[in-house]
Amino acid sequence: MSMQEGPGRAEDCCAGLLAAPLGAEQAAELAPVFKALGDPIRLRLLSMIATRAGGEVCVCELTPAFELSQPTISHHLKLLRQAGLIDCERRGTWVYYWLLPEATDRLATLLSRPVGEPAGTPAVAGGGS
Repeated sequence: MSMQEGPGRAEDCCAGLLAAPLGAEQAAELAPVFKALGDPIRLRLLSMIATRAGGEVCVCELTPAFELSQPTISHHLKLLRQAGLIDCERRGTWVYYWLLPEATDRLATLLSRPVGEPAGTPAVAGGGS
């Protein structure tokens, strides 16, 4: 299931990891997203798409940045799409990709500290000096 479908959509996102533990359903939904981001090629592709002026990029512009075949790049893009991080549209012979900001916003919210919480290492229980 992508991050856009069913319960847990970006607009229904709950508190971040540091505010409350994930439930089993939410963890199962998020695991494929983090798995997709766990590959250096896919992470670079997502970054290239996200930082593209105009908000979209043709696959023909992504492929030369890698020492991989076009079908391999397309496979990585398909996995990012299945994870709900990007979307695309075919225009003639080329496919154009763009970031789905609600997906990355959801991840940012999930990984953020609650407002007002100081940065740094939390105190360890029973760990006095």
